[in-house]
Amino acid sequence: MTLPIETLKALEQRLLWLSAWTVHNANHLREKRDDDVKVGGHQASCASMVSILTALYFHVLRPEDRVAVKPHAAPVFHAMHYLMGNQTREKLENFRGYGGAQSYPSRTKDIDDVDFSTGSVGLGVAETAFASMIQDYLMARPWTELGSGARKPGRMVALVGDAELDEGNVYECLQEGWKHGLRNTWWIIDYNRQSLDGVVHEGLWSRVEAIFKAFGWRVEVLRFGSLQRAAFTEPGGDRLRDWIEACPNSLYSALTYRGGAAWRKRLLDDIGDQGNVTALIERRSDAELSTLMNNLGGQCLETLCEAFDRARDETPTVFLAYTIKGWGTPLAGHKDNHSGLMTKAQMAEFQTLMGIAEGEEWETLAGLENPRSVKDFLGQVPFFAAGPRRYTSPAVPSPGPVFLDDEMLSTQAGFGKILDAHAREDTELSRRILTTSPDVTVSTNLGAWVNRRGLFAREAVADTFRDEKIPSAQKWSFSPEGQHIELGIAEMNLFLLLGAAGLSHSLFGERLIPIGTVYDPFIARGLDALNYACYQDARFIIAGTPSGVTLAPEGGAHQSIGAQLIGMSQDGLVSFEPAFLDELSIIMDWSLDYLQRDGDGDPDERTWLRDETGGSVYLRLSTRPLEQVRVWKRGDAAFRQGVIDGGYWLRQPGPNCEVVIAYQGVIAPEAIKAAARIGEGRRDIGVLAVTSADRLNSGWTAARRARARGQRQAKSQIERLMEGVPPHCQLITVTDGHPATLAWIGGVKGHAVTPLGVEHFGQTGTIRDLYRHFQIDADAIVSAASHLSPGRIL
Repeated sequence: MTLPIETLKALEQRLLWLSAWTVHNANHLREKRDDDVKVGGHQASCASMVSILTALYFHVLRPEDRVAVKPHAAPVFHAMHYLMGNQTREKLENFRGYGGAQSYPSRTKDIDDVDFSTGSVGLGVAETAFASMIQDYLMARPWTELGSGARKPGRMVALVGDAELDEGNVYECLQEGWKHGLRNTWWIIDYNRQSLDGVVHEGLWSRVEAIFKAFGWRVEVLRFGSLQRAAFTEPGGDRLRDWIEACPNSLYSALTYRGGAAWRKRLLDDIGDQGNVTALIERRSDAELSTLMNNLGGQCLETLCEAFDRARDETPTVFLAYTIKGWGTPLAGHKDNHSGLMTKAQMAEFQTLMGIAEGEEWETLAGLENPRSVKDFLGQVPFFAAGPRRYTSPAVPSPGPVFLDDEMLSTQAGFGKILDAHAREDTELSRRILTTSPDVTVSTNLGAWVNRRGLFAREAVADTFRDEKIPSAQKWSFSPEGQHIELGIAEMNLFLLLGAAGLSHSLFGERLIPIGTVYDPFIARGLDALNYACYQDARFIIAGTPSGVTLAPEGGAHQSIGAQLIGMSQDGLVSFEPAFLDELSIIMDWSLDYLQRDGDGDPDERTWLRDETGGSVYLRLSTRPLEQVRVWKRGDAAFRQGVIDGGYWLRQPGPNCEVVIAYQGVIAPEAIKAAARIGEGRRDIGVLAVTSADRLNSGWTAARRARARGQRQAKSQIERLMEGVPPHCQLITVTDGHPATLAWIGGVKGHAVTPLGVEHFGQTGTIRDLYRHFQIDADAIVSAASHLSPGRIL
């Protein structure tokens, strides 16, 4: 097929104009208040990407392909969808404003068919690799449309800013991808060699090339455009090529900014020979010479299209595309162009250069010689032919809670037994569960699930230890049928994989139930990727276990302190910390349904939580076996609802209650023992079992907002729980974690509160040692009650 290069060049110029104008309008034309800050928008970063986006979207991509767009290229992305009718002028005029097109592409906040949200640099890049792995996982299942051949697999593409290669998670991803035989993945690096604070180090491209080749990627270095390659064939062209290759990045940028006359002087000074080289230079006007020197591979549509067309197989490919930051604009090459903006005078000159008449700035095809042919071309672009590419997949019902009858067991072990029960059953739910863990599969009790369901790999790998008849409790065999993806010790990779699997219903039209495990303190190590997954509205369950100083012998490095506060503050994630198995069973069953919901967001007027929207779930578990307390019957609706809503009365306070103990998690036995002892010297002790400080707190703040909007009857779960507690009652909160997790409960009805918890790094010891040291044991609770409430010393 003949490459429609002139049409593509026309579209390239439209993207350059519309993206620059969108940013200009937001910063210089839109009404502002005196206290408004700079809007920004990265005109220069957009300009270096216009050729790449043009070649990709209008030439090579197909609807099944998925793209993570470099964050700072968002205006180009929005402009492209504006051309295609998928974005509105109103939202472009309000770019970076309330309700407008977003600063960085967002799946949840933009309307223009974003595949992967980007913003925290490096994460969108790596997410494409994990999305490809999930696509492979689905292709290995004949009951999916990908597995049956009813739906074509696509390429997972990342448009990468060169500064994103400084992010460590990119290299963690490369190694994990190599382990899993990554394929159908393209990364296109916008190698403009300028970052926020300066110029990229010399020779970085060779290091990048070596790293990718080491992990089995095909590397396409697109250094020279077609004009430059043609010039190299002229007499003296070899000298010009050698000069370009040796030119420092900073000098090349500076000469780009200064323009054709500066290029001429420098080239003649450095390689002018009064012969062939001089003639090559002098044959060109200043403008032509500037165009030639700016014609790098990443700014040349012919070069880009040819390179993309060469990479048609499934080999993972990186395109190192040399570009000019600010290409085609007055900002090109300037050291400060990352955050720089064209002035009004520069924009006026640029508008004239682009041939845009005054009043036609927002016209999609303004300035084109043949707008009808361009419009006809746009109507036939394959990538956009099928319209928006968001899929759906029906929810898979849970068979109900899996209750365990053990009298003494930890929540971590209970979690493993519940998954094992699902593994035994051949249900729609069980075959859609996908588990994963960063090299802590066995130590987080996923072993039984893996033994029954196996590990996933595209090609079968036998368990050598089993074949050699070496006894082991683990059946460690890999196959395309396996339902566990084993990862290396890189928590960023864990959450990126959960994010990709948790979007499977939208990206690939197939519902997965992703469940991951990680040691609780190392949630913080993968926090950026966890936040990224939630921002994209990915759906999964993450179990953080073991947790707290209860993991006593491991010492401070493995004892989590602030993880509960992460769970409370992370949007898109509901956190629970059950103490007992029945609570865990109820919570897991609810979670399997919750992560599949996609409602309208109206709050439940019982809890004022937005449960119908769904989300992901964080379970904070423990390895400490507890004697099971079963005060409530399992079928009791009030008990079940209390567990899900975040709390219930284990011991109901009466009208003369003097002390209420509120606990969360594995510390339950200490609270229960303390209550019994306090009851010997104080009247009417209440014990509040908190299963989710997150849901209690969220409901409380949501109910307050509802009352502020005029819904005076709004009342949250924690307000209902505390409304019968007399004002004089002393509240003691306790948890194996930061005391702020529960301390806020005192503010619900104005009760005095003593918050007990862990604020400092732990150390090795026994559970008893550490509970005593951090004053979260029964003695500490009793002591607090003794000093706070009137009566004899307890």
